Amino acid sequence: MRPTARDPRLPFPTKPLIINGIQAEEYLIPDKKKAEVLQALYIFRPIPSLDEERFDLHSGKKFRIREFRVTREGGHNFLVSPYYEEGGGTVIDWVPPEADE
Repeated sequence: MRPTARDPRLPFPTKPLIINGIQAEEYLIPDKKKAEVLQALYIFRPIPSLDEERFDLHSGKKFRIREFRVTREGGHNFLVSPYYEEGGGTVIDWVPPEADE
């Protein structure tokens, strides 16, 4: 369960995002800051490189880690798949690409 304390906002602008009818925000993260953000928000170890592939269990699609997105919802920052609107895949739903075989 997620603690009730809010996550600090990331130092990037955001744009509005609607997910399943719920208003959220998506951070606009420059490519040169992606590695830093991944390091800060990735909850597993080891932290993959930006060039590694993952499979999003919810969308059924592969992607490169560098394509990740970060949303702000309910006072929390979430590391999500590039296909987040399709299935709601967050970092806990990313598996090695061979998992789709």
